[in-house]
Amino acid sequence: MDAEHETIACQRFFDSLTELCVVRSVKLYRFRLDPVPRVPVLPCLDHEAMSSENIPRHAAAYVEDRSSRDIHEILFVPSESLIELDVVSAADEHSVRSRERLMAWLKERFPSHTVRASTPSAFRGDRRVMQACRAQVSLREILHGDDFDRLDGALEKLRTIAALMEKESRVASWGLQIAAVPLVALAAFLVFAVVGFAPGLGTVAARAIQGVIVLLATGVFVYLGVRAVHLTEVANRVWKRATEYGLIVSERRRLSSRPWDLDTSVGAVPAGIIRTDRS
Repeated sequence: MDAEHETIACQRFFDSLTELCVVRSVKLYRFRLDPVPRVPVLPCLDHEAMSSENIPRHAAAYVEDRSSRDIHEILFVPSESLIELDVVSAADEHSVRSRERLMAWLKERFPSHTVRASTPSAFRGDRRVMQACRAQVSLREILHGDDFDRLDGALEKLRTIAALMEKESRVASWGLQIAAVPLVALAAFLVFAVVGFAPGLGTVAARAIQGVIVLLATGVFVYLGVRAVHLTEVANRVWKRATEYGLIVSERRRLSSRPWDLDTSVGAVPAGIIRTDRS
């Protein structure tokens, strides 16, 4: 599927979503929609920041169920005919029943596409990221809140928390590097000086003890290193989430100053124009 057909498929997908949901914000990865949707539009920060460019063009949207008012994030990859509900980004903003209902509708509406829901990753700290974000501001407030000054303050606090997390990860990383030399020296002393020449130990037993000491030392270094890297990953994702929320609030502020440019219709809409039902 070439770029033009991908764009057309993306526009048609968003237009179809308005049958069941209200589109509140759109994230695009290497897409340009024409006409521009009359909702906050921002780049997909998670994928733009990746070192690999072997990522298919895609679009995502925060949508609100018309009946339940639950909020979901839906990812659409036209080249792979993939529709995915991001459970983590909209955590605590929708019920399981609402998600299952939306997935059933998507499977019926797009029978040739794969429809699935993502699962939280404990290794990447998905829940920790969203808990840190929700402690300051919720996604619903970002999409609906009218007190933009308060939202800006909450997002500034969130960025501060992300910066502190990143600094703590640096402390852990430097601490590991400083402790590495004496710990390696101690392990080498235990392995070769004590165990290797201990009287009464056979060759097999000495080699076994040496192997255990080396494995334990390696395990300690790997564990501490992974913890430091994990905290850095969490800090980066909290910062990206705060930046994403900030872009949405900025776009909402801009759109609110131009109410005549908003589409408030509830009937049919032309292809490529996302109905938002904003009042």
